[in-house]
Amino acid sequence: MTHPTSRPPQDLRPAHQLDDLDLRLLGLLRENARATNQALSEALGVAPSTCLARTKALQRAGVIRRFTVEVEPKALGQTIEALISVRLRPGARQQMAAFGESLKTVPEVSQYFFLGGVDDFLIHVRVRDTEHIRQFVIEHLSSNPVVAATQTSLVFEHVPGPQGL
Repeated sequence: MTHPTSRPPQDLRPAHQLDDLDLRLLGLLRENARATNQALSEALGVAPSTCLARTKALQRAGVIRRFTVEVEPKALGQTIEALISVRLRPGARQQMAAFGESLKTVPEVSQYFFLGGVDDFLIHVRVRDTEHIRQFVIEHLSSNPVVAATQTSLVFEHVPGPQGL
């Protein structure tokens, strides 16, 4: 079965062994990915060249996948978040990858998860209002012949975990 994300094939290199310095560096970058190398090296108590070498090594090893910015959804008019569970029809299992790919093109989709268990996907959406959720479900899910069932749950509060996820 093909996984619905576009990640490259699994890396066959040995796992990068993270030491205390790497973990502290990753913690600082989670707090502020735009921190300068100088600021990071000072906070870690190491030379700037050591800090830069560690950061580049973490990137090469795939430990740091990307640097990103977190945008306040309300600033974009997205005042409501919801999690939508999706179960595909039994005969449509071979279309899971295509379904996942289609979600990548929908602006309301913040992220999605391909699951094992009763549901096949969990979709995190950010929208204007409840009518927008309704439109999303009808246009992108209920009208799709591979979708058997959906269940929508409103998100009252979204608190990132200790690793910033």
